[in-house]
Amino acid sequence: MWYLHDGAPPHFARQVRDFLNVEYPNRWIGRNGPIHWPARSPDLTPCDFYLWGHMKQLVYSEPVNSIEELTARIRVAAETIREDPTVFGRVRASLERRARDCIDNNGLQFQHLP
Repeated sequence: MWYLHDGAPPHFARQVRDFLNVEYPNRWIGRNGPIHWPARSPDLTPCDFYLWGHMKQLVYSEPVNSIEELTARIRVAAETIREDPTVFGRVRASLERRARDCIDNNGLQFQHLP
């Protein structure tokens, strides 16, 4: 298993990085980690361009009436995504398409893609 770490200031503390080095040796992605965090581009970062949007669609398909209901829906959405055998293929194909578009645009910002 790999750990994707965003490098926000509280997450960048030495104690946090030491913990990640022990729990995920050479298998965590983040600021000053063994694998650097990808460019802060929602067009290239899978969690930004796919995971959160897809999870929000699943969680908020209908109005949420309580914090308990929200918590339950988040758990169900995470399990739904985890159990979908096609999800990683779709993420990979989308990432490849976005990377090609980024290269075609000389690495400059481009509009959100469908």
